[in-house]
Amino acid sequence: MQLLRGAVVLATVAATVFTAGPAQAAAPRPGAPGAGDEYFPLAGNGGYDVRHYELDIRYDPATRAFSGVAEVTARTTAALSSFNLDLRGFTVRAVTVDGRAAAFTRDGQELTVAPRGGLGRDRLFKVVVRYDGSTGRPVDNTGALYGWVSTPDGSFVANEPEGASTWYPVNDHPTDKAGYDFRITVPEGKVAVCNGELVANRTSNGWTTWVWRANDPMASYLSTASIGDYDLRKRRGPKGLPIIDAIDRDLPETADDGLARTDEMITYFGKVFGPYPFSSYGAIVDDDEDAGYALETQTRPIYSGAPDESTVAHELAHQWFGNSVSPNAWSEIWLNEGFATYAEWLWEEHNGGKSAADQFAELYARPESSTIWNPPPAAPGAENLFAGSVYIRGAMALQALRAKVGDAKFFAILPAWYARYRDRDADTQDLVVLSSAIARQDLRAFFRTWVYTPGKPTTW
Repeated sequence: MQLLRGAVVLATVAATVFTAGPAQAAAPRPGAPGAGDEYFPLAGNGGYDVRHYELDIRYDPATRAFSGVAEVTARTTAALSSFNLDLRGFTVRAVTVDGRAAAFTRDGQELTVAPRGGLGRDRLFKVVVRYDGSTGRPVDNTGALYGWVSTPDGSFVANEPEGASTWYPVNDHPTDKAGYDFRITVPEGKVAVCNGELVANRTSNGWTTWVWRANDPMASYLSTASIGDYDLRKRRGPKGLPIIDAIDRDLPETADDGLARTDEMITYFGKVFGPYPFSSYGAIVDDDEDAGYALETQTRPIYSGAPDESTVAHELAHQWFGNSVSPNAWSEIWLNEGFATYAEWLWEEHNGGKSAADQFAELYARPESSTIWNPPPAAPGAENLFAGSVYIRGAMALQALRAKVGDAKFFAILPAWYARYRDRDADTQDLVVLSSAIARQDLRAFFRTWVYTPGKPTTW
């Protein structure tokens, strides 16, 4: 909010207050079919803010038959004649808004809902979508498997960047975080693992329903409902933190070796970054190596094979940077990956291995033709979200910042970044402002060089 200055301006405002007639409510209009993301224009939607998702899903891995009821509770941010949800595939059987049948249409990934009489601004409402169909093995814009990936024994569910819409109707953009309840019903013997805490599981007539609750605000790309032949292991970690691991029974006994130091990592990162953000933690270690990656699904990262210790450190660090502090646009993904990669370096340094400064020096010795320099981390392009430079040069930018401002100020910036934007979203300019204030120097040119400018930085 800006403060008005000057007697003329104040007099004009006063005259307006005393002479204006009754305020007119804005006429309802359709909500935008996207959240305005440059890289994914149709991801997310406009006109409302989701508060909670309640997902009731029944899935049979043998046939890939899927049926779902999604209850989405949201508050309007504008008067709406209609609004959109992101949903790919499936047949939508019925939609209600506040218990009343609503008209709906489909166009690609957009499910457009027109409630009777529209919705006024700042109105809390609930939309219920009943849908069904069969699942497959969707791929993202780079050709990598993502979203609800059907596997022989269940599903590998990893949504980044906008794959949540492959299994439930959603406002699929990280700027709209919400709480979640999951009820996943699968054939008896299968285990469904979601975010948050396990509330209950009950079996009847050959089917088991797994009930999970995730109350912490969560971006949709971080949700999961992975299904498989898992051993579910529960214990208490640092300060009594519930830790729930799901390990695929088809993997060797050593599959969880990389998780052995999780408690130490939580304690160490808690000291460097600030208190662990969420109400539980754990891991899902699957045997579906076709995906070939890990993802920091909130509270419970998923690994498409046995992870090593460095990967576990990376995904744990994401709970702070990426999950709690989320990017406000997909062009800002380096704020996730650069920070998590740098956390790997910090963990190695903490354990007496190679220092972050030595990591930087070895990488900086690479020639300008190396792929670590391009594209620049804060402007990778939609097709290069997961380019090596986003990770490596992003981490190098943080080490360069550490060298520039000194350890005391650098290690004040990290927890301040988390504390200021916890459970929210942010961008590089927010980091520039925060870092400059703590370092007491103008760091705009530094960040321009390291994260926006193509090519190998030479001076900064």
